[in-house]
This record gives sequence, C-alpha cells and structure tokens, in this order.
Amino acid sequence: MPASRSLPTKSAITVRDLRKTYVVPEREAGLKAALGSLVRRRTREVEAVREISFDIAPGEIVGFLGPNGAGKTTTLKMLSGLLHPTSGDVDVLGFTPWERDRAYLRQMALIMGQRNQLQWDIPVIDSYQLNKAIFQISDTDYRQRLDELVDWLDLADLINKPVRNLSLGERMKCEIAGSLLHYPKILYLDEPTIGLDVAMQRKIRSFVAEYNARTGASVMLTSHYMGDVEALCKRVIVIHHGTLLYDGDLVGLSREFAPQKTIAVEFEPDASVPDVDLTGLLPLDAEIISRSEAGMTLTVPKAETAHVASRLLAELPVADLTIEEPPFEEVIEKVFASEERAVSSEVIVT
Repeated sequence: MPASRSLPTKSAITVRDLRKTYVVPEREAGLKAALGSLVRRRTREVEAVREISFDIAPGEIVGFLGPNGAGKTTTLKMLSGLLHPTSGDVDVLGFTPWERDRAYLRQMALIMGQRNQLQWDIPVIDSYQLNKAIFQISDTDYRQRLDELVDWLDLADLINKPVRNLSLGERMKCEIAGSLLHYPKILYLDEPTIGLDVAMQRKIRSFVAEYNARTGASVMLTSHYMGDVEALCKRVIVIHHGTLLYDGDLVGLSREFAPQKTIAVEFEPDASVPDVDLTGLLPLDAEIISRSEAGMTLTVPKAETAHVASRLLAELPVADLTIEEPPFEEVIEKVFASEERAVSSEVIVT
C-alpha cells in the first residue's frame, strides 16, 4: 500500500479535526431489560475525541495531558494506527497511520505502561530476537542497538531472565528497550512510569531525554506524574472531555490558569509579632493561606509580587522570604476545574 501524503507538512505529526465517536449499547438492570435488549437494543454515542488539531515538530517532546477519560489514549491509538477515527486527517512522517503501512510501523513505537509485549515465560533476550525478526533488523544493527540499549538502561543482568522473574521497574525498562530496537522516529509514551518508584521514574526520564537527543525522535508523552512532564517537556497539549484546552509552553500554561505566586515568610526567632493588620500591606486580591507566630504563607497576583515582598520585608521582622510559582499539579487542577465549570455553564444555558 503506498504511503498517503494528503497532508504535506514539515511537521513530524500533523493532526487536523481529529474525532472519534463510539456507539455503545445501554440498558437498565434486570432480566426483563436484558431480554428486551435482544429484540431492541438501545445505543448512545460517546465522543472520546472532539475535532482536535495540533502539529509536532521533528525532535520535539510534547506532554499530552488530561484527566482519566479525556481522550489521550484514544488519540495515541489513532496516531499509532490501532484505531480508525470517525473523521479528521492525520499525517505522521508522510503516512496515514490507520492505513498501517509497513514503512510507517517500522518508524514508530507505542509504549503503554503496564501493558506487556514481552513473552512472560521466556528470557527477555528471546523476545528481543522476535522483535528483530518482525522489524527485519540486520544482525549488525541489532547487535549495535542492543548493546546501546543495554548500556543506557542498565539491562545486562536482566535480559537473560524470564520476564515473570522481573520486578515492575525492571520489566518496564526491558519493555522500553524492546520497543526501541528498530530505533523509531516517532515515540508515543502512554504512562511509561506508572507504578514505578521515584528512582526508577528518574531513570526512565533520563533515558527518554537521551534517546531523543541521540536519535532526534519526536515524542508524545502522557503521564499523571507531573515530574515526568516538567523534566522532559517544554510544550504541553491539554485535552479534557476530548476537547483541546491548551497548546503551548509550560510557562504560558501557568500564566494563563494560575496568575499568582506564593510568598512564604519566616519571622525572626523569638520576635514578638503582634496580630498585625495586613490590610494596608496586601492588595485586595491577595489571600493568606496560613499564619502563625513563626511565619505566614500567602498568594498574590504575579504583577504585585515584588511590591508585596518589599512591603513585608520593610514592615515585619522577616528572617527569610521565598517566592515560588504554584506547583504544576495545582496549575493542571485549575485547568481541569475551569473546563468543568465551562461545561456546567453550557449545560445550564441549554
């Protein structure tokens, strides 16, 4: 089958108005309803993805974020060719993914956390040999790539063990190596660090960054661990209820959905800090999160941060003062909360 080039582009991935709708059966509980469904089945449509569009450049690592059920995995399955969309166009390296052209399948990999591709009862290296045959990797390339992946991921003591004897973290490292033996140019990572301890998460992040730097592969990463996103992604795409909410850099996301900073103040030891009225020191839209004899924490608009900090330093016995951006998890929560309110408003209006 020839490669589809309906969307010529310099982007590695181009998505236009991508949509996926499922038709699902539904019925009430009980025997009567079950028998009735044999004669007349009721169905309803569920929109998993609602006409989203974006571009990803060669060599770019992009965080693809959203709560459970947002449509992330459905989108990755369409981009990898596992699902046909209801409508829309996709071009990945000049191919239409769901045509499943062999030349495309040899250039991409979909890695899903806690989904096994390695054979459970045989040594890891035997599964790698199977992948070598599937992707028609030459003996020379296979040996070189295997040596590099074993070195990058520290797999020397693991690849001769049966998969069932490996821990979750060890198995995940072996899964990633097996998926990359053909050195794909497009890498879809769906929760690659789920269930792993902090040390193993760091190793996986470091490896993904190294693989991207050495091969120039484009990477789409979904993760509920914001540490993964902050460590690897300069740009994020956020979807909710199958709809695109945000596409831009991390700084812009914080600026748009969390336009405040946190100021933490530590008072001088043994300082007598009376119950000072802070009305004159703080802007009206500042909020005191906590306050005690030892210190206080408050949030203020970013534009007011420097002014408020200087006033606090001048008026109070401050031993230390720190200014921080809101945690990324908090920003994401605000993004989703704003969308929920928008959806609720739409429901009320209609």
